[in-house]
Amino acid sequence: MKKLAIPALLSVLLAACGSTGGPEQTAAKVEDRAAGSGAGVATVTAPSMAGSGIAALTDPNNILSKRSVYFDFDQFVIKPEAKPLVEAHAKFLVANPQMRMLIQGNTDERGSREYNLALGQKRADAVRQALVLLGAKEGQIESVSLGEEKPRCAEQTEACFAQNRRGDMLYSGEF
Repeated sequence: MKKLAIPALLSVLLAACGSTGGPEQTAAKVEDRAAGSGAGVATVTAPSMAGSGIAALTDPNNILSKRSVYFDFDQFVIKPEAKPLVEAHAKFLVANPQMRMLIQGNTDERGSREYNLALGQKRADAVRQALVLLGAKEGQIESVSLGEEKPRCAEQTEACFAQNRRGDMLYSGEF
């Protein structure tokens, strides 16, 4: 009787150890061997790549690889030509609830530092609000202003100023 009970017990235990994390995440135990660490074991959880479309974020042929929403001078209204980009990122966030996004609002150098910080925040918030209205969860998205501190172009031309008036969307691991 004992010979039959042990294999049955083992199969029940193995079945109970099955993954319950769902398709979104994969967990693995990793030993910490860094100098001065307690040499403990930590659990690392990473998003699953299967069927999630995460590779689309870096595919130059995919709209998701485009991460900037551009604004007119002294404005924080999303232009009609940027709406397909915002919609695509909203759909991605809805399909990948484990992903987080940081939106950085930027301005050109014209205007005071305080004004540019406020305008950059309004631009980042406009993109955030559009994503939430399109179905993304509020907890997935954070918005901050960089004002004029992170210019994409440093020339004193209108074309250059236009490149600096933007909201940049960064995903988990990029900020």
